[in-house]
Amino acid sequence: MEKIRVGVFGLSRGVYIAREFVHNGAEIVAFCDLYDDRIAAARAEFGENIPAYKDFDRFLEHPMDAVILTNNFSDHAPYAVKCLAKNIHVLSECISNGTMAEGVELVRAFEKSKAVYMMAENYPQSLLNTELKRVADGGTLGKIVFAESEYNHPLPELDPGIVRMLMFTPKHWRNFLPKTYYITHSLGPVMYMTGATPKKVSAFAVFDPVAENAPSASYVGDRLANITTQNDDGSVFRVTAFSQFGGHNSTVRLCGTKGQAESLRGQGDKVLVRYNDWDLPENTENNRVYTPEWNDKDAELIKKSEHGGGDFKTVRLFLECIREKKQPPMPFDVYSSTVMSSVAILGHRSVLNGGKVYDIPDFRNEADRALYENDDLTPFWREDGRAPTVPCCSHPDYKPSEKQLKLYAEAIKDNFK
Repeated sequence: MEKIRVGVFGLSRGVYIAREFVHNGAEIVAFCDLYDDRIAAARAEFGENIPAYKDFDRFLEHPMDAVILTNNFSDHAPYAVKCLAKNIHVLSECISNGTMAEGVELVRAFEKSKAVYMMAENYPQSLLNTELKRVADGGTLGKIVFAESEYNHPLPELDPGIVRMLMFTPKHWRNFLPKTYYITHSLGPVMYMTGATPKKVSAFAVFDPVAENAPSASYVGDRLANITTQNDDGSVFRVTAFSQFGGHNSTVRLCGTKGQAESLRGQGDKVLVRYNDWDLPENTENNRVYTPEWNDKDAELIKKSEHGGGDFKTVRLFLECIREKKQPPMPFDVYSSTVMSSVAILGHRSVLNGGKVYDIPDFRNEADRALYENDDLTPFWREDGRAPTVPCCSHPDYKPSEKQLKLYAEAIKDNFK
């Protein structure tokens, strides 16, 4: 079997995913990145003779079968469209589209292409989330009527090293990231486990800015957003996207008509499954806590992978789809991906409008596409220098103080020497 040839666009996060392609038998054949130090590090790991480009269009001229898009969070769709036009398979990190109009353009490009498109959402593939899906699929929980999922990732806000690593330019996307946007790590798992697709969204944010003595260029003073969706099967999800409160956790709770299952906060890799006495399955405890084990032919490679094994399994699924000439299942396919992006984007609009409920479009339908094909609003700076066109915070006038900006400038001053 010929090796699938893969190009990597974005060599920060991209290096981690490229490793999993190698572990899955693919070949890394080209890099694209603006920074020489990243290119040098990638070549040292994957091959000193691998060609590297700083222009994406030239990069796409290199013979390859697939591209990993790990560039800036909000800028994936335009590059995915270019790949799809050349029938190059796409594995795209994080949200698929930064604007609603980009979502329309992405789906239209996909439908004209012969390529596989897959969202590289890895959290559904972790050990605990794989186990929760197994429990839900077994039917003992009954119909899942409510699910909640949190992606809570607090950072040490006074640490200049964190700023230097993650928010390394004043216009970096993380300095303008609304609290509903980084949503796929929480929404992806519950869509994966239940098969439900959001149809409406409402959200509220908690405004609580970082300390005055923190190095910061962030225009987001919100700490979290509570996001609620009504789904196509009548169920409800409550999720938080990138939140910053209390102890770090990524947890899911599934509530069915007969039972509940959840990953336990702060308890390691433990799952709790609960039933009422009158719905207790035969030979089952009504409050069972246990640590699941991998039951997978690639268990040893999975255990070494980032994100609880999710990176390896995500790449494996993508390569299987290419080899078998099929599209990935939900929530990794292009339509689910644009739904998740729509929840992120319209959820933020709900925050800005007092929790207003927004309908989530289905970009399979041309009528839904027509509603959003010119909707280019964004809270982020564009690569061509265009400024944000919508506030990124629930308090639209919030901005970093002069003291915070001075500390921020000191933190990043040596980044690009």
